[in-house]
Amino acid sequence: MAQPMSSASDDRAPRPGRTAVETPEHTGEPTGPAVLTRALTRDYGGGTGIFGIDLTVPRGCVYGLVGPNGAGKTTLLSIMGGTRRADSGEVVFGVDRRRVAVSTDVPEFEPWLTASEVVELAGNLVDRRLPREKVKVALHRTGLSGCGDRKAGSLSRGMTLRLGLAAALVADPELLILDEPTSALDPRGRADVLDLVASMREHTTVVFSSHILADVQRVCDHVGVVRAGRLLYQGSTAELVDTHMRPSWLVRVRGGGTELLRAFAAENWVARVSSLRPGLFRVEARSLEAGERHLAEVLSRSSARVVSVAPEESDLEAAFLSITGGPR
Repeated sequence: MAQPMSSASDDRAPRPGRTAVETPEHTGEPTGPAVLTRALTRDYGGGTGIFGIDLTVPRGCVYGLVGPNGAGKTTLLSIMGGTRRADSGEVVFGVDRRRVAVSTDVPEFEPWLTASEVVELAGNLVDRRLPREKVKVALHRTGLSGCGDRKAGSLSRGMTLRLGLAAALVADPELLILDEPTSALDPRGRADVLDLVASMREHTTVVFSSHILADVQRVCDHVGVVRAGRLLYQGSTAELVDTHMRPSWLVRVRGGGTELLRAFAAENWVARVSSLRPGLFRVEARSLEAGERHLAEVLSRSSARVVSVAPEESDLEAAFLSITGGPR
């Protein structure tokens, strides 16, 4: 079975003049983070790589790692999973390293092996006494129940991605690292995998990368935002949205729209007001308290007939763009 990563040969050994710190084995009681990194750095040159990453993954959570293409997500997860070496820094596991499993973004297997044989071989690498029933369970959990006798080489990309997930799950890992687990799946497949990831919460710690922010918001307790190889934010998903989003309201009126737009623009507590279409405005406040206190006052002074006023729901995509400096 082959699971190559997109790494050069020098990823497997420290480069001269650099320090590649070995990850310590798990000792002590199962408390504290499931895994953390300290000043983790891998410099490919030309500004690419990861630089000084201090990641902390709480035990029992689903941690989403988000960032644009080329941000360093795969490099970071590969170093955590042991398939690449860092130039400097360290990865510290709070779980038994034998209970860490990885599923890459493009898993590859020997094409003549059946799906069942792939999963069984993966399980035997962890425990040669692994019951065969666990192979069936892993295939069932990943939607491959009817594919156990199919050759790996005959599977579609989406099914191969599911097979990689089954191989990672078969030995009941304590820490599961997934690189873009939904990237090749159709909407139904994405929903199935996300439901599976969400169901692991509490008894398995999951770290997964994704560029689909809606997926991360749906299942993740914690999130880390990476850009240009640096960690810009990490914390709870809810805190990210609350901290990096301006509170905003959608105001719908009949008549007097131009006057109302000018009135909001003249208010010091308004960060921005925009017309989405005739009679519909988005009003962004500098603080939640200011908006709640003064929004009704401006509306009451206006000649516009107010149809509705509703707070706009914050989401991870908008918070991500706020952090990374992208347009809303």
